[in-house]
Amino acid sequence: MQQKIDPIVRKETAYIAVWTLIFSRIMQAVFLIIDRWDYTVLLGNLLGGIATIINFFLLGITVQRAVLKEEKEAKQAMKISNTLRTFLLFIIALIGVLLPCFNTWTTLIPLFFSRFAVMLRPLWEKRRDATEKGEA
Repeated sequence: MQQKIDPIVRKETAYIAVWTLIFSRIMQAVFLIIDRWDYTVLLGNLLGGIATIINFFLLGITVQRAVLKEEKEAKQAMKISNTLRTFLLFIIALIGVLLPCFNTWTTLIPLFFSRFAVMLRPLWEKRRDATEKGEA
């Protein structure tokens, strides 16, 4: 039985994807400004950015499934998911570092973009709420 993807998982993943795109563009611009841009910068950014979005999506799916389970089963599912997702990110990072077609920095930095986006969320929500109330 295949479970539908919850709209909240889609919405939150889209939020992370948008911020990953924004941060990626900024990073690309920095590499252009410091005259260090080449195709490896773009490929590394794509690899790391896609990995971070997939990681966040998989986290959302795991949480969606875990809330339907008993507490002990849910904790175990989250633990296994965290281990597997961390291993996936490690493999992605290793690929980005070892293969010369990927810039190491632009592969590794995007792996943190979702954390930055989550940290910005309260500011974003506060600003949106103020705008809706006409306070901006």
